[in-house]
Amino acid sequence: MDRFDAIQTLLAAVDGGSLSAASRKLGMPLPTVSQKVSKLEAHLGAQLLVRTNRKLLLTEAGSAFVSAGRRLLEDLDNAERAAAGEYQTPRGELLVTASIMFGKLYVTPIVLAFLAAHPQVNVRVVLADHVIDLVENHVDVAIRIGRLPDSGLVAARVGSIHWVICASPAYLAAHGVPTAPEDLEQHRCIGFEGLQTYRIWPFGRDAGARSIAIRPRFSANTADAVIEAAVAGVGIARLTSYQAASAIRDGKLVSLLRNHAPEPLPVHLVHTGPPLLPLKMRSFIDFAIPLLRASLAKIENV
Repeated sequence: MDRFDAIQTLLAAVDGGSLSAASRKLGMPLPTVSQKVSKLEAHLGAQLLVRTNRKLLLTEAGSAFVSAGRRLLEDLDNAERAAAGEYQTPRGELLVTASIMFGKLYVTPIVLAFLAAHPQVNVRVVLADHVIDLVENHVDVAIRIGRLPDSGLVAARVGSIHWVICASPAYLAAHGVPTAPEDLEQHRCIGFEGLQTYRIWPFGRDAGARSIAIRPRFSANTADAVIEAAVAGVGIARLTSYQAASAIRDGKLVSLLRNHAPEPLPVHLVHTGPPLLPLKMRSFIDFAIPLLRASLAKIENV
């Protein structure tokens, strides 16, 4: 039995959620997949998987073995890449994630500049407004906005963003300028929400922190739509500084209630920190961090 092959087959089944998914991913007949997993269990003398009609469940032994198997294959992959010269010249593929609008405005331009400087590296960018598990999805680098939970990730802070209350000059001319958060209760507001409503806006810090209920005249689940509505004079919007920066610089929106802003949100570049960091990864991190810091510094006073 080829144990490395058996471990790869087991991981494909676990990651895909079924033996059939492993069969499709590996281009291997389903009976062969089942046989490889069964032979591995027989070799170990332990049941690794509980097969149900709907999904695969790991036993306690299976969970421990899968974790060890991942580390083993990652070490083998690192050794092969080192032997192939990846640690002398940046080459290979990187997977980078970020939130949608931040990624569009800041991460994608950095990636394109990195590609121009490193012709032997390919980069796949995945933008999503939910947290992607780096280990489970084999992500190399992520840009995270907000406070980080305790984890084994390696993080480098690249700056911060803050919340901005803003409206168009035309709206303010017609409806007046709010001077305190409580004034928003009498104004038309724009909600940033999807299927779940979010109509409480926080203000202030520490002992002065409070929340204001708003009544949206219009709501949308993308920053682009919220910005468009605010510029059109529909009402007052709440956006992050990087989302609103361009419209404020162009005079299309006016920043309001700046003295009542809540605590800013940190921005970090994070990665899993493998023991032997591939040169492609180290090169991208060294390339991206100063550019991200410079970009975020430009919007500190929005």
